[in-house]
Amino acid sequence: MAGDEVNFDGISAVTVFTVDMAVAVSFYRALGFELRYGGEAAPFTSFHVGSGFLNLMRGDPPGRLWGRTIIHVSDVDAMYRRAVDAGLSPEAAPADAPWGERYFHIQDPDGNELSFARPL
Repeated sequence: MAGDEVNFDGISAVTVFTVDMAVAVSFYRALGFELRYGGEAAPFTSFHVGSGFLNLMRGDPPGRLWGRTIIHVSDVDAMYRRAVDAGLSPEAAPADAPWGERYFHIQDPDGNELSFARPL
């Protein structure tokens, strides 16, 4: 019905493509994501991310796509150290942004960008 107010409660899940599920699952596990469903040999895998989910779907994406998933964490610097300690390569060290967040970016093995952030 037109004019009805709808409130957004949050994002339930974000789904991205991967060409190599085993490599992608290893990446997300190294960052500390909790596996809920699927795994290295599955065509579809789901990880808990707070109250939502990050899903991986095996296959080639439909055309050249780019996107960024922003995940708020309690400690951006600790998340950065976790990534580096796991041998992963964030794009840069955490920084305070003029829009009021501390953040850093990292790409998964398929080029999907993750931004770990915390409001200042």
